[in-house]
Amino acid sequence: MNDATPARAGRREWIALAVLALPTLLVSIDVYVLLLALPHLAADLGASGVEQLWITDVYGFLLAGFLITMGTLGDRIGRRRLLLIGAAAFGVVSVVAAYSTGPAMLIASRAVLGVAGAILAPSTMSLIRSLFRDPRQMGVAIGIWGLCFSAGAVIGPVVGGAMLSRFWWGSVFLLGVPAMALLLVAGPFLLPEYRDPDAGRVDLTSVALSLAAVLPAVHGLKELAKDGPRTPAVAGIVAGAVFAVLFVRRQRRLEHPLLDLRLFADRSFSTALGGMMACTLLMGSIMLFITQDLQLVEGLSPFEAGLWMMPAVAANALSFVVSPVLARRFRPAYVIGAGLVISVSGLVVLTQTDTTSGPLTLAAGYALILLGAGPLVTLSIHLIMASAPPERAGSAAALNETSGQFGYAFGLAALGSIGAVVYEGRFTPPDDVPAAAADAAREGLTEAVTVARDLPADLAAALLAPAREAFVGGLHLVAAISAVILAAVAVLIVRLLRGVPPIGTPPAGTPPAPDAPRGGDGEDGGDGGDGGDESVAPTGRAQGARGDGACTGTPARSPAVPGPGRR
Repeated sequence: MNDATPARAGRREWIALAVLALPTLLVSIDVYVLLLALPHLAADLGASGVEQLWITDVYGFLLAGFLITMGTLGDRIGRRRLLLIGAAAFGVVSVVAAYSTGPAMLIASRAVLGVAGAILAPSTMSLIRSLFRDPRQMGVAIGIWGLCFSAGAVIGPVVGGAMLSRFWWGSVFLLGVPAMALLLVAGPFLLPEYRDPDAGRVDLTSVALSLAAVLPAVHGLKELAKDGPRTPAVAGIVAGAVFAVLFVRRQRRLEHPLLDLRLFADRSFSTALGGMMACTLLMGSIMLFITQDLQLVEGLSPFEAGLWMMPAVAANALSFVVSPVLARRFRPAYVIGAGLVISVSGLVVLTQTDTTSGPLTLAAGYALILLGAGPLVTLSIHLIMASAPPERAGSAAALNETSGQFGYAFGLAALGSIGAVVYEGRFTPPDDVPAAAADAAREGLTEAVTVARDLPADLAAALLAPAREAFVGGLHLVAAISAVILAAVAVLIVRLLRGVPPIGTPPAGTPPAPDAPRGGDGEDGGDGGDGGDESVAPTGRAQGARGDGACTGTPARSPAVPGPGRR
């Protein structure tokens, strides 16, 4: 079939999307409900403070570390095959984690879950690329997938609060098990297989270098967010940068690299990837500030805070569904730019909050932020995936996920540090508060709320008033900085992607052709069944990297290839 006239997906492909999107939603929820379950499992398992940190962090470390490897591995051995392996591992190990008898067992389970998660994310996105070849349908499918990924971050506290009020802490790990079982049963019949027979073997040295680059860098950024620029944090970031240089140099020399750096030559790919990273950097930190404000300033429970964030989920859902439709009539750059203007207005709303304004202003500001972020997330992922040749879709999806992991970690480190500096500079504890309590409260609002529980009511109120005001001051500055950065991102995206035509517009000079019937299997098959393994040779750079970064969704273009999430 001519890629310039992609066949439209039918009922089977949309059912397959549901099978892919449901695990994405539940895995995203599963990540966030752990934060609520941590106090319960720590008390039950007797986990120390260090062990609790490993329980929460080891998943993200190994997820980020293995994304590039797993995305490329799927291109080599088959995306459906790797996805099913990941689903089986995630389901089985989730049960093991739920019934862990000690901290070490839970930490090991979380580590394996991180590797399994690194399989699921890029495999899911690359299979969506195979299922939906029509650019318009692919835009809608990506919007649905992105909505499931980002919604889990907000729904997580609501679901987690409800579950922990009725069941034991291990129940939160069982959320994704039914969805993984569904994927294992339906996947072989609904999902196409796809692999690149000319990809060559996986270079184990490159795998080791990628892990050595990602793991210490992510760990260093997390430590930087928690403790500031101390030696371990800086050393981790520097070590990661050194190994990243070695990794890039090796990829340039290999005939079959683990990561094809030619993907970055396409302006559409590079700009969309950079925009997604900036969005994750800013939005992840803002979400953290908002959730802390709702709970620590407004005094809401995690469940109540989650309910106040539901309007943002609704706005995000609307945005994700409408964005691909708008991008059919207007250039994606302008749709993204207009959306970011809405997000900037939401950030400005956040600068108007105070300790007595109540949760409504926060909820309204966050709803505007997510309403405007939808076009950037949905259309950027579409540009990333649509501009990739089929045999590099897994690598492209992995790069998108990896950039999100780094954006989130860097955002917490940078913007979190700014918020901490403002808090420390503005917070002055009352003179009659005990010295030990005042010193602890200087560390942050969380610590201030904790020590206030052990003080008399009048002293607790006297301590919390300036602490909350200092925290809100940090939120205001972070929101203002984010607004400026996001406005600059909007300008750059409009400037760099303004040559990209509306979604579904054929490339210049392409003669119209009637849709060919979808037959067979795999990427060209309407059934998408298990009747064969579609192996596709590399398409190369058939049209080169166009200077205007135009992306028409034709896979034969240059090899340049959500989600919160997210993540």
